[in-house]
Amino acid sequence: MWFVVVLSALFIFGTCSFVHASVIGGESVYTVVKGDTLDRVAAKLGVPAKRIAEINGLDPKKRLSPGLQLKILDRKIIPATLDEGIVINIPERRLYLFKDRRLVDTFPVALGLSHKSNGFDWRTPTGKFVILAKQKDPTWFVPPSIQEEMEKEGKEVVTSVPPGPANPLGKYALKTSIPGILIHETNKPASISRFASHGCIRVHPAHMEKFFPEVTRNTPGEILYMPVKVAVTDGNRVFLEVNGDAYGKFKNLRSEAELKIQEAGAAQRVDWTKVERMLTERNGIAEDVSL
Repeated sequence: MWFVVVLSALFIFGTCSFVHASVIGGESVYTVVKGDTLDRVAAKLGVPAKRIAEINGLDPKKRLSPGLQLKILDRKIIPATLDEGIVINIPERRLYLFKDRRLVDTFPVALGLSHKSNGFDWRTPTGKFVILAKQKDPTWFVPPSIQEEMEKEGKEVVTSVPPGPANPLGKYALKTSIPGILIHETNKPASISRFASHGCIRVHPAHMEKFFPEVTRNTPGEILYMPVKVAVTDGNRVFLEVNGDAYGKFKNLRSEAELKIQEAGAAQRVDWTKVERMLTERNGIAEDVSL
């Protein structure tokens, strides 16, 4: 079960301003279904496979039995809140959907590769956008850059892929106003929670079935790059979340964490030993770092 702790302070992150920040998540239970592997469960939930194995005392090399109940610990700090729309934070590889200033859905996504491939830079760009169109059973018109990559790799160069199991866009696609960037279902669900795409935002089929009907044309959104997040609860507890800087946009995450903590007025109220550990682990889980 998700729970939400609403914070009272006013925060400004990037170009998204919001009145309330939130700490969401906690402890939940996931029941293994047929076909699940540790990696597939990790992709679906957006929790590292290593963390799931450690918490549940699992041997990562052994198969999961259907019906097995897994303890899941996952806590996140919402990076920004919109009155209506979509927020995607690249470092944590997660999408948030808001309606009437309320978080109504959140799930992990796959984003652009963190390294150059054959000389191409596939990193997902940041910036504001709107949803221009919705497509069910879309045809994938292969961008010239990807056609060029196919040629370099010695693969058959295709210009379009019709709807069906081989279509990388899956059953649903949302066209954004950022050139070349779609939010779409994927036929490679194991890639979710990773930096694996050509820049587009991939969504797990299980999440896209629910998400697609909730989004309309002209829905606004923003893609952020925020590896470090800090929140202070109504009870004056300080939470920190540290994700990896996959795109190498920050020289020093420690300096970024110190800045965020200072901006929250919490520099004298945190356990800096915990902060240092989290900066080393960068596991993307929000933790209470209060003294």
